Amino acid sequence: MDGPSFQPSGNETVNREGLAAETGRQNDKRKETLLEDTDIVKSAAPDMEPSSCQLAQVKTEQKASPKAQDAVKTPNLRVCGECGYRAPNRSKLAMHMRKHTGERPYKCDQCDYSAAQKGNLDQHMAKHTGDKPYTCGECGYRTAYRSNLTQHMRKHTGQKLYKCDQCDYSAVCKLSFDRHTAKHIGDKPYMCGECGYRTNYKSDLIVHMRKHTGERPYKCDRCDYSAAKKVKLDQHMTEHTGEKPYMCGKCGYKTVYRASLSRHTMRKHTDEKPEK
Repeated sequence: MDGPSFQPSGNETVNREGLAAETGRQNDKRKETLLEDTDIVKSAAPDMEPSSCQLAQVKTEQKASPKAQDAVKTPNLRVCGECGYRAPNRSKLAMHMRKHTGERPYKCDQCDYSAAQKGNLDQHMAKHTGDKPYTCGECGYRTAYRSNLTQHMRKHTGQKLYKCDQCDYSAVCKLSFDRHTAKHIGDKPYMCGECGYRTNYKSDLIVHMRKHTGERPYKCDRCDYSAAKKVKLDQHMTEHTGEKPYMCGKCGYKTVYRASLSRHTMRKHTDEKPEK
């Protein structure tokens, strides 16, 4: 004798049919999306069928949440609390923060110089070793710094990146440009209390004051010579090394001094006479 059979009610039948229909619609929608993504893969290589790896990648991308996708697109930036600078990583932020703290952990073992970045210390050390690895192929000028060589090469190419917006003046280096624009402004806020000398730049006033104090901070490590300006020490050092970094590109004449090369060029290779 068979047991009693269960007959679903009308409402339960309707609910089951509705649920099945909704599930079917969702499956159809997933298939349509998968087919569209497959077509995109095919459009990238129309003559090839998409591989199983490509289809798996499409499915994986579909499952990734928008938040997870944004996390991939947006780098993990570090932000300076002092000025809002955004650094790509923690080490870059730590390096940046030294501008605010004044920390200079890289110290020269031959003098009191210190730097916030190791690259700056490496460049400084070239002053002690005398190493000048960067050489101009046009005139033989040598320097310890790549940036100096880049700026020097503009003398040969005639490239002047810095242009005055108030006149036709243009310059090879920013320092010369800044000094020129000060002529338009006319403001010279830094004044010597001893003689009334005025300048636009604090650094110029510091150098000027050495005329009154007699300070000569740049000292030769081979003799007792000292200078108030670094350029004077650099010129003096050539007496020990015999180096003549400035060479005429037309006849090969070499000299210790840039001014001497300028005078030579004007006297020997042009009709223009140098200013006295």
